[in-house]
Amino acid sequence: MKNNKIGLLYVMPWLIGFLVLTVWPILSSFYYSLTDYSLARVGQTPDFLGLQNYINLFKDVTFTDSLRATTIYTFFTVPLQLGFALFVAFILNFKLKAINFYRTAYYIPSILGGNVAVGVLWRSMFQPQGLVNTFLATFGISTVDWLSTPAGAMTVLVILKVWQFGSSMLIFLAALKEVPVELYESASLDGASKTTQFLKITMPLITPTIFFNLVMQLNNAFQEFNGPFIVTGRGPLNSTYLTSMFIYDKAFKEFDMGYASAASWILFAIIVCLTIVLFATQKKWVYYSDGGGK
Repeated sequence: MKNNKIGLLYVMPWLIGFLVLTVWPILSSFYYSLTDYSLARVGQTPDFLGLQNYINLFKDVTFTDSLRATTIYTFFTVPLQLGFALFVAFILNFKLKAINFYRTAYYIPSILGGNVAVGVLWRSMFQPQGLVNTFLATFGISTVDWLSTPAGAMTVLVILKVWQFGSSMLIFLAALKEVPVELYESASLDGASKTTQFLKITMPLITPTIFFNLVMQLNNAFQEFNGPFIVTGRGPLNSTYLTSMFIYDKAFKEFDMGYASAASWILFAIIVCLTIVLFATQKKWVYYSDGGGK
């Protein structure tokens, strides 16, 4: 009993922080999503509306357009980022000279990608007279108005997100190092090519890591804010106006916290549903060495 009290004492700071900074805000936001609550009316009791905020959101064209933009952004960024991260991790898994330097260099964008300064720099790079168009001009490619068209603006954001592949790359690299070398040696003796070894040995054994990265990056992509907000804003015709930006505008520009909370819970529900689908389908393609999954 004494040990239990001591253990509880040690976890008490974390427990208090979890309840105050996580559980309470979540419960509060759900309550506010059912009310007409404005930050501009300090001290007034929120008016209870029931599900009216949710009904209004699905009639709000701006909100539905933001969901569409977020879905497009996620659809392109997640597979491209994971594919590129796996490709780089596979290369960095070889014993190359100064390999630790390269691993560090490729990880740095994941640290700096959400930085405001990087966002401003990225926006200037894709201006009509920016670095990207200057580089393309050396190959005879005419100036591209990256930020002036819906497709161009979304492409800029997708490239920025894919560039931040470092965290997924490190996780893939750790998984690749856990693949037994003996399997590759046996496959080589049987005449299997490098491509066959990768598809038949490497890919099945790292599917748990692919699944983990997929879930994490899917959640991150749906909640992306800094890059789109700094680089393109709403973008042409609201093409890059993601749901996270819609929530921010409603909460902190229009002070309609009830409406913003309802939008947050819809976004949360979408993420939860997609995560549940991924967990339900993992048995069909994820291989676990203990016999679970595929």
